Amino acid sequence: MIDFGLVDEAVDETTQVVSLRGEIDAQTAPRLGSRLFGLADEGKHGVVVDLSDVTFMDSTAIGVLLNARAHFTARHAQLVLVCPTDRVLRPFEVTGLVGHLTICNSREQALDRLA
Repeated sequence: MIDFGLVDEAVDETTQVVSLRGEIDAQTAPRLGSRLFGLADEGKHGVVVDLSDVTFMDSTAIGVLLNARAHFTARHAQLVLVCPTDRVLRPFEVTGLVGHLTICNSREQALDRLA
């Protein structure tokens, strides 16, 4: 059994925080993608994806986040990631995506970026 959790909370009418826990891989990434695409389609202008409690992330997860970012961008909305540790940030560094995604060290910093 894979440890995965997804909790989201509304900050206001247009901003949402999605907090993830555990492993994001080929089995769990579709659930994340479905939720993020749903939030974009609901008209959210800013979504923070908090990866603070993620223990593992594979290329499927990265692909889902890139696709979600494109989906938000097409709707003139923003997707911001929270990567507070090297363990979480490393996959984005290795793939050269740090400069292509908005990545913050904390939830507060991410919410400030959306303000």
